[in-house]
Amino acid sequence: MDNQSKQYWNMIYDSKEENEVSWFQPYPKTSMEFLELFNLPLNANVIDIGGGDSHFVDALLAKGYQNIWVLDISVHAIERAKKRLQEKASNVHWIVSDITEFKPPVQYDLWHDRAAFHFLTTEEKIGKYILLAEHAIKRTGYLILGTFSETGPDKCSGLGVKKYSETSMSARFEIAFDRIKCIHENHSTPFNTVQNFLFCSFKRK
Repeated sequence: MDNQSKQYWNMIYDSKEENEVSWFQPYPKTSMEFLELFNLPLNANVIDIGGGDSHFVDALLAKGYQNIWVLDISVHAIERAKKRLQEKASNVHWIVSDITEFKPPVQYDLWHDRAAFHFLTTEEKIGKYILLAEHAIKRTGYLILGTFSETGPDKCSGLGVKKYSETSMSARFEIAFDRIKCIHENHSTPFNTVQNFLFCSFKRK
């Protein structure tokens, strides 16, 4: 694992409360609306990439999903999520890993990523991520990907990001995935700023 990245993200989660990070949202409305389109069984394998202490896992548990996986590079982010969920945390598979070094133990029916992929800014890391998704998502499984749009910010938490259009994101994944739909969404941060996101859903060929 990239120790520098690991230390950086642990520092972010140590120094800020849950509602003091720009990506905080009390309920992942857009992600859940995409999820509901897929009509997955409750025993589906669902993974949240860069999930940290996001509330996507809470929403999945509330819906009754039984095989939930949360991956984040920061052990501190995951510990915060576990603390929030209390006894429910034992119903979740927690993984501390850099996504580009992750070795999936199962194949997933749904791969969800809100705001992790855009932190990969080199062709090498982007390529690793896409290849991993191609192998880790079941045939006919789904991918939900949220990144900063072309009108979104250039940086997040002091780090540069790679922004996407519907065309450029679709082109990255076109070999193994069919695009279902894309939407733009304005996310209001806790600091009263607005970030424009692009969310796209795909189905594994």
